[in-house]
Amino acid sequence: MKESEINFRIQLDDQSIPEQISWSATENPNEGIEETKSIFIGVWDHYHKGLLALPLWTKDMDVFEMKRFYIEIIGSVGNTLIEATGDEKMAKNIEGLCRVLTKDLQDEMKAAEKQ
Repeated sequence: MKESEINFRIQLDDQSIPEQISWSATENPNEGIEETKSIFIGVWDHYHKGLLALPLWTKDMDVFEMKRFYIEIIGSVGNTLIEATGDEKMAKNIEGLCRVLTKDLQDEMKAAEKQ
């Protein structure tokens, strides 16, 4: 049986806020340790029938980057939903939501530039 491993290393400050996040994986085409500003891990809890979520981000991550990160997470859920369930209607609804959120974020960024 083949195995694959993903590892995360989180460096915390004195208040336990992430300062640096890095990850490595056996299937990583870059074959090294990668740095990132945010991760979101979701695990299905089959006992309670719900999501166990682990969202982490570094304190230097820009708010607009964070919002874009979450929009992209939602979009990827829509893409994998089609593959996993074949539910095109739900996937299209998710895609529509992402378009609205992206437009709202673009408008917010433009307004911030004017200030």
